[in-house]
This record gives sequence, structure tokens and C-alpha cells, in this order.
Amino acid sequence: MNSSIGKLLPVDGFKLMKRGESPKGTERAMTHLYQPIIGRLAVALYQTLVSEFEINGSETAQTHHTLMSYLSAPLDQIYEARKYLEAIGLIQTYQTNDANAQREYFYILNPPFSPEEFFRDNMLSLLLYHEIGENKYKQLKSRLVRPELSLEGFDEVTASFDEVFHAITTNGPVSVSEPKAEGSQAGPAYLDNRVDFEWLSQSLKDKMYVSERILTGANKRIISQLASLYNLSSLELEKAVTWALDENHQLIIEELKTACHDFMKEKPTAKKDHQLDLRDKVQVESSDENKSKRDQLAERFEQISPRELLEDLSRGNHAADQDLKVVRDIMTEQGLSPGVMNVLIHYVMLRTDKKLSKPYVEKIASHWARKNVQTVHQAMSLATAEHQKYQQWGQQKTFQRKNTKEEVIPDWFYKQKKRNQTPTGDESVDTNELAEQLKQLTNRGNS
Repeated sequence: MNSSIGKLLPVDGFKLMKRGESPKGTERAMTHLYQPIIGRLAVALYQTLVSEFEINGSETAQTHHTLMSYLSAPLDQIYEARKYLEAIGLIQTYQTNDANAQREYFYILNPPFSPEEFFRDNMLSLLLYHEIGENKYKQLKSRLVRPELSLEGFDEVTASFDEVFHAITTNGPVSVSEPKAEGSQAGPAYLDNRVDFEWLSQSLKDKMYVSERILTGANKRIISQLASLYNLSSLELEKAVTWALDENHQLIIEELKTACHDFMKEKPTAKKDHQLDLRDKVQVESSDENKSKRDQLAERFEQISPRELLEDLSRGNHAADQDLKVVRDIMTEQGLSPGVMNVLIHYVMLRTDKKLSKPYVEKIASHWARKNVQTVHQAMSLATAEHQKYQQWGQQKTFQRKNTKEEVIPDWFYKQKKRNQTPTGDESVDTNELAEQLKQLTNRGNS
């Protein structure tokens, strides 16, 4: 179920304001640095809003129907793209607080980072690294960021502040209260209060470390970013920081990143059903009664993680580490959502006797990525429509089967095929096999 539907309405108005000037190379930064992280639609939305501001200014109010027309996208997808822009620091959103007035938004557009600033930001650079891989990351950095010149053989003779302004500052006011600039670009909107630095400092002191040397301003910012990126607890952060210290009690940032990433891989997958209260569960169960088994299965694909699906297909056993790596790599490289990846896993494993071959899965995944498959229903429909093609792809040595052996296909495939062939048939009739699949997938969430 898409929770973004209804968050925005086409008649809702919006105005724009732009802060600062975009740095040189903005187009390259948006295409090669931001787009792998936030997606094509989010980049297109940002560029459209910037263009609208340059044409119409900040006084002209428009409706979100305009954005739907420009982007040729439904409003729920535009809303999700806006959230990515907000989280990455490119947009700040304000909404009218008058409940009786027509709902209106104010979008403040912040300029993107220059390539140099982008790679200096630990969270953004880490996100990009995980999205495009090490080789492409190094290639981009070498081409977009100018290398620093060697200063060997030179002594710094820069004048200090006191040397130039000492006479002025001693005769001037003792203190000047400077208001914080509202237009400052802060990068991704992570939660900087999620880390209990007082507890972390005391914990380091208990282990005879000099916490003041470790928890500097720059290091605290990096720790906050990593905690937000990897959703780490204070105890996990304490272990990661301790692991990343050298013999001089200096924090090695690259080792800290590695440690936090390792903790993320070891964290168990949280079940969304556990986040629902009793009232929500009753509403979900009552709404399921009016849905076909295929729709319920599709909804379940959207609710669970690929790791949970692999365990369900293994009858509750732990998912193989190699299978998890295959899923992780393909989702990262092809940009598939967890729900779409679940459909692909379900289709391939049932078709190939529960063997998850990376080349075969990767070939179908790249096809889905080119087709811009974004929802579970789109994935299920495409698997049905392109089944003959996928069958031909599978006629390689790894996937050859005896002619006498019946091919195993997910039951939702036949269900969709039957609908296409007999549109007047009774769609409420479901096979026992599909009901059993749904039962297996829901047992874990209800246990």
C-alpha cells in the first residue's frame, strides 16, 4: 500500500524562494553525484523548481498540478521525490498552519554542493560510494575534484587576524551577537541529537581514553552522520569509535566508517509488523478480507525485506550469506526497491528450484531497471508479459532442465495470465498453492 497517496493534492498551492547562487559545475554535480543517491525524478523535480523560480519569481503561487504536467509523474511519486530532496538538504518545506485556509507550501531551494564540498561531506560521499561502487567513485572524484598542489619547499607567511585587526577589535565592542544565517547550506538533514555524546564521552573516559581529543567538533559531526546513515545505537557507536582509535588515541575516520558499515551488516532486519499498534493491525486485517490473494501477496512483498523473503522461502532457516550479497549488489547496482526485488527473488527461485544465480537475476533486474519498474504490481505484470523472453534467457547451461521435468512458476504468474486470457472469469477464485504462499509469508509477521 502506497502511504504517500493523499499527502499532496493537485490543487495544493506552492511558492518558491531560492537561497544563494549555484556553484560552477552544478549540472555535473546533480547528474553524477546527487542523482545516484536520490534518483532521476528527484533531480528533475529540483531542476524544474529552480527553473520555475527563475521564470516566475517568489510571488507567483502555483498548484502541484503544474508539477504533474511538467514531470509526467503522479503526485505520490512527486511527494516521495520531494522527501529525498528535503533529506539531502536541497529543499526546505514550510506549510500553512491555518487549518481553515487552502493548504499551501513554501519551498526554499538551497544550492547543491560543489564537487569539492560534496566529497568533503562524509555522509554524501559515503552514500555515493555505496551506490556506484569503489571504481566509479574514485574515477568521479579524480575528474571532478582538483588535486591539491604540493606546498613542499614553501613556508606559510599568511597574516593572522590579530596582526591585521588587533587594534580595531580592542577598541571595538567586547562581543558582537551575530544572528545565525538562515540560508546556510547544511547538507543532508540527519538527526544531530541522536547521539548521546555525554554518555559516549564518559564511556571513553572509563576506558582510559582522552575523550576531548577524540570527540572534537569535526569528529562529532562525522559520528552523527554515520549514526544517522547506518541507524546505530550508542553502544554500537562506542564500539566502533574504540575500534577505530590508533595507539595515540587518534580517531581514524576511514576505520570508523568501516566499523559502522560492519555493524549495519550485522544488524537484524526489523519487521514492519512490529511497528504497528493493535488498532493498525485490526485495520490491516479487515482491509485484507476484501482483497484477492494476489493483491495480499503483492502487499506482503511491499512490507517485508528481501532477507525475510529468502528466509521464508527457506522455511524459516537463515538466508545464505551468498544470496544476501547477490541481492545487495543487484539492488544497489540496478536501483530496485525492496518490493520489486522481492518479486524478482520469488519468481527466479521458484522457477530455478530455489537457486539464486546472480547472472540470471542480474539480467532480469537490468531489464526491469530499463523498464523503470517501481512497484510490485508492475514487476509481477512484467514477469508475466516477458515470461517467454526470460525462459529463453534461462536456457543456458546453468538453467537447463530435462524435458520431462515440469517447470515451476509462481502461482501469481498463472493468476495474471488467466486474467489476461479470460477477462470475464471469476477473479475471486484463488488456488490453494497461492493461499499457502501467502500463509507462509505472513506467519513470521504474526508470530
